[in-house]
Amino acid sequence: MSQPRIDDATEADIPALVGLLAELFSIEKDFRPDTEKQIRGLDMLIGCPQQGVIKVARDENGQVIGMVSAQLVISTAQGAPSAWVEDMVVSPAWRTQGLGRTLLDSALQWASDKGATRAQLLVDIENIPAVGYYRHLGWESTQLQARRIFL
Repeated sequence: MSQPRIDDATEADIPALVGLLAELFSIEKDFRPDTEKQIRGLDMLIGCPQQGVIKVARDENGQVIGMVSAQLVISTAQGAPSAWVEDMVVSPAWRTQGLGRTLLDSALQWASDKGATRAQLLVDIENIPAVGYYRHLGWESTQLQARRIFL
């Protein structure tokens, strides 16, 4: 297999991205795959390149084999933009080859280029491989706990 290339997702990638998100959301307890919602969210994110990005990995045929998204928020603690990293998933056949790290590095570079001084992500605490993966990459645990409410 040749080295995958990393670039920004386009509207034409949405069907492949929905498939990757279905795989990701099927293993996370807080989310459920919902094609219509995922299409809507991906379309909004792709359509707002100053606010967020979806980085994709493509195989030698141009097929999407991995993704990660990053969105900017304003951090009063940092006094600067901060990046929320989400939707990190790599197709099973491409795992353990460093592609996830490459995708994350690309998203973090995008965020840094936009002025972000910190990035954060959520990880399902019961997904032990993911917890270990992010620890291996240098992501630190915090004392904060995620909370949510639907509006």
